[in-house]
Formats: sequence, structure tokens, C-alpha cells
Amino acid sequence: MATSMTDLVRQSAGLAEQLMRPLGRRWAHVQAVARAATQWASVLAPEERPVLIAAAWLHDIGYAAELVDTGFHPLDGARYLRAEGCPDRVVDLVAHHSGARFEAAERDLRTELAEFELEDTPVMDALVTADLTTGPAGEQVSYQQRIAEILRRYPPEDPVHRAWLRAADPMKACVVRTQERIRRHPMNGFGLLST
Repeated sequence: MATSMTDLVRQSAGLAEQLMRPLGRRWAHVQAVARAATQWASVLAPEERPVLIAAAWLHDIGYAAELVDTGFHPLDGARYLRAEGCPDRVVDLVAHHSGARFEAAERDLRTELAEFELEDTPVMDALVTADLTTGPAGEQVSYQQRIAEILRRYPPEDPVHRAWLRAADPMKACVVRTQERIRRHPMNGFGLLST
């Protein structure tokens, strides 16, 4: 896919626009997640920043109609990106973003998701934070507002609803860790988000 980290971000943004723009509200969400990730990337090591930003642009790419295979967007997006030669680390972040493992368990797709490595790093924390403090139309929200919105949108019998009942606390921990990194960062000119 990319030959340099700068190319990786540029190509990721272009691919996301190409596939996500037709999805309207979802495209607004993706753009806002990428903006948030870009803002908070400075708390990461320089070599980690493009990985986070690329993953933010691509995290919901599996919703694009032409990529839907299993109907589980983290898995469908990651498989597509892997086939396109995207760096493994970005592919893995897309596969596991925002507690995908909890929903994979509800959908009996754990084995399929295990094709991709789950990382527990500041990069994953920042991706989760950017995604879960951005509403479905790109509005900035608190983590609690976002989880409440997800639980309202999906009925209790839906796998997404059931997954978020289990994922809410572990994903909140990602947000708290990111906020702490921002708080400790020497250039703390950006605001903290409320949980």
C-alpha cells in the first residue's frame, strides 16, 4: 500500500473517502475520528503517530457495501485491507478496534477475528478513545454518552447490545488511560474529554 508513513496516512485517508463518503453519516463519523486521532497522536512516540491516524481513517471501512462479507465490519475491513497490502499493524488495529473481540464472541466469529493480532498499547487506547468519544454523525461526545447511544440504538437481543454490556468497562479503561497520557503530556494544549 504505502512506501512511507506519510504516504500511509495520505493513502488511508483517500481510501476511506472513496469507500466511506457514500455512507453519509458514517463518513462524518470517520472524519471526526481521524481528526481526534490526529489531535491526540502527539502523546505517542513519533513512529506510532501515522499508524494511529491511518487506523482511525480506516477503522469503519468494513461498512462499505462492496466490502461486506461476514457482516461484521471490523473483520470485513481488516480482511480487505490485508488483501490490499496495508501494513499488518494497521490491519490488526482495524480488526480489533473498540472492543471488536466482544462482538466477535457474540457473533461466533472469535476464530475468524483471531487471524489478526490484538494489541494492548497506547495506540489502541487512542484509537478506542477517538472512536468512542465521537458520535455517529461526527459530534464530540463523552464516552458515557456514546455507550448509552449504542445501547439505545440496538435492542437488548442484538449482538451489538449484548457485546457492549461486556465491553463498556474494558473500553472505558482505554479512554481513561488515553486521558491520563494527555494529562501528563508536556504540550497539554488540547482538552481532555469527559468520560
